[in-house]
Amino acid sequence: MRRKRLMRAGLAALLMLGTWTAAGTLPAAASGSSPTAGAPQASAGLVEAMQRDFGLTRAEAEARLAAETEARDVAPAARRAAGAAYGGSWFDAGSDRLTVAVTADAPAATVRAVRATGAAVRTVEHSARELDAAVARLDRADAPRGVSSWHADPVTNTVVVDVVEDRRTDNDVRRFVSRARAAGPVTVETVPARPGTFAAGTVGGDPYYTGNVRCSIGFSVHGGFVTAGHCGGGGAAVRGWDGTHIGTFQGSSFPGDDYAWVSVGSGWWTVPVVLGWGTVPDRLVRGSAEAPVGTSVCRSGSTTRWHCGTVLARNETVNYSQGAVHQMTKTSVCAEPGDSGGSFISGDQAQGVTSGGWGNCSGGGETWFQPVNEILNRYGLTLHTA
Repeated sequence: MRRKRLMRAGLAALLMLGTWTAAGTLPAAASGSSPTAGAPQASAGLVEAMQRDFGLTRAEAEARLAAETEARDVAPAARRAAGAAYGGSWFDAGSDRLTVAVTADAPAATVRAVRATGAAVRTVEHSARELDAAVARLDRADAPRGVSSWHADPVTNTVVVDVVEDRRTDNDVRRFVSRARAAGPVTVETVPARPGTFAAGTVGGDPYYTGNVRCSIGFSVHGGFVTAGHCGGGGAAVRGWDGTHIGTFQGSSFPGDDYAWVSVGSGWWTVPVVLGWGTVPDRLVRGSAEAPVGTSVCRSGSTTRWHCGTVLARNETVNYSQGAVHQMTKTSVCAEPGDSGGSFISGDQAQGVTSGGWGNCSGGGETWFQPVNEILNRYGLTLHTA
């Protein structure tokens, strides 16, 4: 049945990714990231997935999806209105509105301009620029294995440093946290495990392979598809679910980044679709507008298929055993080995490709994705959209 689904999708099963939700900046001509005004209403399958994964009623799921779409469209204008006083933004599921942080010294006219976009306003001490500078200083440090990740958090207006629970008293972890506090305002949180990538050994019948590694296809671009960099190096050959040659890794970066793109040929082609795996209908990709922190997001991958969660943080540095990866997006979505490279999507907007995380889809966990717009910008690619 799975092979028939892939055949119907046009062998371009080149999209073994999340269907809905699911990741830099990209020139408008390449990103396809225009707002989704007039986009089709959410499918019944998508609403059912929201009900299942978030414990919502049908009416609550429909209302949340509509509110998240509005928040995503408001976010760019609200950031421009805040200017230098911008302290970050997030979707507040309690009020169904985008909240924008502005510094206490912001002129009254700036606050009014932000509110005029439809966003709520919260006054904070530190600007996003100040928090980002603190993160950049930590990025230059040598993080010990007991430190999981760090990012600027707009909700707490601090830099959040995640420490592995059973390593929090290690001397090297304490020294890193001390350096972090010297770099800027810091909140320390604990996580149960250190993140790792989600590549897997070859398993018959699954999506794409390079060497003895199985990963998942991210999003179609004109000429190929994007995926995770740890899945293969430049020049590596790629095989499809049926073992036939798809194409070749044309560019790959890991660690530091975790992105790659694969050219497609040999009878394979690309389509602007991500698979719903029967949980939701397959979704058309219409752009790559960035979903705010706090909004729901879904992921599709070749191992655990379709799962949803929430965007927890952006521009986070993840400390994998292979080295740190910067500017990642953290989510509450689960994933497992083989899901690497698969798509994160919000509504019909591409968000990014699965990188790694901790936990699994039985007990839960967290997963990071490499933002898709950064990949498109890096390689000069154009997202294939409907």
